Amino acid sequence: MMTILKSMLKFAAMTVVAFAVSGIEAPQASAEELAKNLFGNEKLPAALPAKSYGFYSKGCFSGGVAIPTDGPTWQAMRLSRNRRWGHPTLVSVVERLSRDAAEKDGWPGLLIGDLSQPRGGPMLTGHASHQIGLDADIWLTPMPRRTLTAQEREEISAVSVIKKKGLTVDEKIWTPAHMRLLRRAASYPEVERILVHPGIKKKLCDTVKGDRSWLRKVRPFWGHDYHFHIRIGCQPGSTGCKEQAATAPGDGCDKSLAWWFTEEPWRPNKNPDAPKARDVMKMSALPKECRMVLEAPSPESEMAATFKSGGGSSMSIAAVIDQADATVPKAPPEVIGANAYLPADGVAVPLPEWRPSE
Repeated sequence: MMTILKSMLKFAAMTVVAFAVSGIEAPQASAEELAKNLFGNEKLPAALPAKSYGFYSKGCFSGGVAIPTDGPTWQAMRLSRNRRWGHPTLVSVVERLSRDAAEKDGWPGLLIGDLSQPRGGPMLTGHASHQIGLDADIWLTPMPRRTLTAQEREEISAVSVIKKKGLTVDEKIWTPAHMRLLRRAASYPEVERILVHPGIKKKLCDTVKGDRSWLRKVRPFWGHDYHFHIRIGCQPGSTGCKEQAATAPGDGCDKSLAWWFTEEPWRPNKNPDAPKARDVMKMSALPKECRMVLEAPSPESEMAATFKSGGGSSMSIAAVIDQADATVPKAPPEVIGANAYLPADGVAVPLPEWRPSE
């Protein structure tokens, strides 16, 4: 027995030495689970004060609240992803935008894409950012006059406003109401950036009259032809939140925009097989507070952590939990129309045709 034990110990020691000599991490050191798996499997937020930790593309957040799946002027899409969560201020801004755009800008309600996972962090798929509860995607397709089914919310695709195989907006789809929607979002002091396709930025640069100061917040970026991305700044109390760099002076309708209409931004990736940062990010790469966020208790239910609509103000997770008996707003009334939608399978969905008012 002693001989066997000695042999086992000798083998273990030789294995450790072999890993050290080869430069390969020993299995114990490489067993740290990917952060995206840990955060992607969380179903509910951390029942702690609302705080963001880290940067938009490397961090997490606590005290998240969910935007209700339906409201008078919005519907949430892709419900199976469980990405309706955000800092209470972000959710408040999105709901406010939906109301203001419907009442003042002729936009019949928002179709809301991804916000964040319940506790943020890197996602299993998709976004590099959206990690600290301060990002939201809004479709450029208006809300239909009826409540979409759960299946439709999974299958319907937003409609691109950019010409196929082009870089400029499709005038058959783009309307002045699209501009007013973006201007409304940029008018909120909480919003620091709005990411859009370069063709949308160019359209705004070419057509916006009068006050153009809000264009500074609208930034061109890859993708974003069928939705726009709202980003708010770090919120009071989030001392661990890393601010983004300030936008450059001016309206952005200069050579920085012209660059997007050269070949350089669209050249093929020289290393397309390189792993994305979110796919290799370990917990050790995130702020130390993110471990606390993962280990924190959850609220008693999703309803307990759903934002109470219509108030227009930020709410802490504690306040939301106190209102656990609040009901989700009723489905939107049939008072508005929508463009026809094109699901992923390419078969048109026969919804009422509608163009935002001129």
